[in-house]
Amino acid sequence: MKIALIQSAPKLNRSNMGDALALIDASCEADVVVFPELALSGYMLQDKLFEDAWNLDELDELASASIKCDIAIGAAIWEDGKVYNSALYFSQGKLLHIHHKNHLPTYGMFEEGRYFASGDKIQSFKTAHGNVAMVVCEDVWRAQTFAALASLDTDVIYVLAASPARDFSGEGLLIEAQWDALLKSLALLTKAYVIFVNRVGFEDGLGFWGGSRVITPAGSVEYTLSLLDEESKSVSLNHKLQKLERYIAKHS
Repeated sequence: MKIALIQSAPKLNRSNMGDALALIDASCEADVVVFPELALSGYMLQDKLFEDAWNLDELDELASASIKCDIAIGAAIWEDGKVYNSALYFSQGKLLHIHHKNHLPTYGMFEEGRYFASGDKIQSFKTAHGNVAMVVCEDVWRAQTFAALASLDTDVIYVLAASPARDFSGEGLLIEAQWDALLKSLALLTKAYVIFVNRVGFEDGLGFWGGSRVITPAGSVEYTLSLLDEESKSVSLNHKLQKLERYIAKHS
């Protein structure tokens, strides 16, 4: 199974759709193409959110693009009169699954709870490439999310993120080390591959650090993308490793 990690720098407007379609077209030798959180919308939309959020019937081009390869992408989505920070999965010409971000950070530099409605479910779903779950950024920082994902029989967990860079030191980014610890713990707990795709670029004083990565079911980093720069990379997952980890977990 081949995954394309798209570490993009979305803009604060709807031109992201054209950019995403071009990136999908360039990466569709992969089985699944994965974008960051709010890749179709940009992060710091604030009041502009209600103008730029997408209706599901406006995403037909993504559905059509998914005939060639599956697509996981983040967007601000209108549903039932509310706007959600959502992860969407398209496959075989249709929207297969949508996850609304459960946990909206509203502290420090974050204001998501002022603008977005929160979801309340984490579910797995079947794809042509295994049983899958998706979560968005802050979701991973909550024990409830770990418990929910541990109860699901997933092959792959996609984590779409828009994590700002902060806490620089001589040893690197503290936030990167914290994310690394969380993602490795999640992989070890669930015995699933964890695919983390984080955005880059700058918005209203926030800089996003990238560093997208693939964590194996054994809790090791298999691939890492660059810090701060846009990058697209196709990687292959070793499902034999996943089967081995699950066998060890059941018989230990």
